[in-house]
Amino acid sequence: MPAKPNFLWISFEDTNPFYGCYGDPVARTPNLDRLAAGGCRWTHCFSTAPVCAPARSAVITGMYPISIGTHHMRTTHMNPGTPELPTPYSAVVPHYVKCFTEYLRAAGYFCTNNAKTDYQFDPPVTAWDECGTHAHWRNRPDPDQPFFAVFNPTRTHESGMWPEHCPELRFDPAEMKLPPYFPDTPKVRQAMARMYTHIEESDAELGQLLAQLEEDGLADNTYVFNWSDHGPLPRGKRWPYDSGIHVPLICRGPGIEPGKVSSDLVSTIDLGPTVLSLAGLEVPYHMQGQAFLGLRAKPPRDYVYVSRDRYDESYDMVRAVRDRRFKYIRNCRPELPYQLWIPYLNRHPIMQEVWRLYLAGELNETQLLMFQYPRPTEELYDTESDPYEIHNLAGDAAHEGDLVRLRAALDNWLREVGDMGELSESEMVRRWYPDGVQPVTAPPTFIPICREIPGTQQAWEQCTLTAPALIQLHCATQGASIAYTFDSESTPRWLLYAEPLRIAPGDHVLRCKAIRIGYRESEERRLELHVRA
Repeated sequence: MPAKPNFLWISFEDTNPFYGCYGDPVARTPNLDRLAAGGCRWTHCFSTAPVCAPARSAVITGMYPISIGTHHMRTTHMNPGTPELPTPYSAVVPHYVKCFTEYLRAAGYFCTNNAKTDYQFDPPVTAWDECGTHAHWRNRPDPDQPFFAVFNPTRTHESGMWPEHCPELRFDPAEMKLPPYFPDTPKVRQAMARMYTHIEESDAELGQLLAQLEEDGLADNTYVFNWSDHGPLPRGKRWPYDSGIHVPLICRGPGIEPGKVSSDLVSTIDLGPTVLSLAGLEVPYHMQGQAFLGLRAKPPRDYVYVSRDRYDESYDMVRAVRDRRFKYIRNCRPELPYQLWIPYLNRHPIMQEVWRLYLAGELNETQLLMFQYPRPTEELYDTESDPYEIHNLAGDAAHEGDLVRLRAALDNWLREVGDMGELSESEMVRRWYPDGVQPVTAPPTFIPICREIPGTQQAWEQCTLTAPALIQLHCATQGASIAYTFDSESTPRWLLYAEPLRIAPGDHVLRCKAIRIGYRESEERRLELHVRA
């Protein structure tokens, strides 16, 4: 049998396709360009949300944020400026929803994440073999074990455009191409130069990882993906305009035509199902993403969908749909100003320039789009003739057909996936945390099976069996996953329980614990096993 393929994901934070291979005249991305030349580059890949945690929750689960309650940014810490919010909490996703890496681990893959998670819930111990700054495919115990390895260079995050995070510019600010809704000032140009500097640095890091893959003799049997979670700039990040959701996507690997360029619509929610498909695994039916490569690949999408809700301190509710050309945006709260109070956004040097010139009355009509009031209830853009989404066609009779079609597509999607944004966040959290207390996963129990014991009773603390012997693990919490280990170390490597454990003759100590996403992890249970030959 051919070896199972490996997977290497290198995700850049907060990055539009500012790459040379995408035709950007400023970028210096030689490693990304070579990766694209050896594989396929998608021109129409879009995120499910224009901000980190909701977008990443969709990637790891294959589910839309509004469908599983991960749509508010951010949930797992308190904000001192708004202590009234129902944070911190860990989103309690439906019991059948898993991190898709569990399906890979159950199929024998060694799964590592280095190191960002940001899923709107604490990552369960069952999601990764390794999750941290030292996680690497080279740490797998068996060099022949297939792997799925994720690396998350973080320097391209929007905060990389703050002056203190990039003291040395490698690009000339005068060379920057500014979107028309930004004022042309030295501070804006310097911020853009910092953005390109960090993309170049991340390109070098990607090159190092590709070199390691070559050194290990693994390049020919490894699918390498590069993608981003969303865009980086004001009127982009946190908004469903293309500058917020249009992201790069490149994949090189077995069977992928070198140098191919695809204009198929792809959503970042499709990444997990695509990996499962390329690994030869079933894609769980509940997943709302769809594979675009491999045995389970679906026909190309007609639409991609986007949501915006509470981001940091401020609530909002925006829904959007896009086909290959037109974008429809529905502002569910048109009475809100465009610029809500988000202190983190206001630290951005470009946003500071926009505020300064707004106060001075020196912004032109296009630059004032970020301050228009009231908001239109609907927005429609032709992204081919108007790539910066400046001219709202929602009231244009010539585009009434496109408006009606996209409006219906959005309504159909909301009916299909459900919209937890219709609930107040406080009500949603009360449903998950009765009396304000996070639920706790039930501890797993041990079920021994051998000739004398048919699996009808639990074992506690110690058990003597006759070989051949099995141990089933059971947890009473619906949707919980179980981790187990025979290691005695204080920080063991936890394995994912997928089927009854065959216990060899001898003396063993089996440890296990359970976790459901959004619940607190269970207490650990131990069983001393004595198996006679």
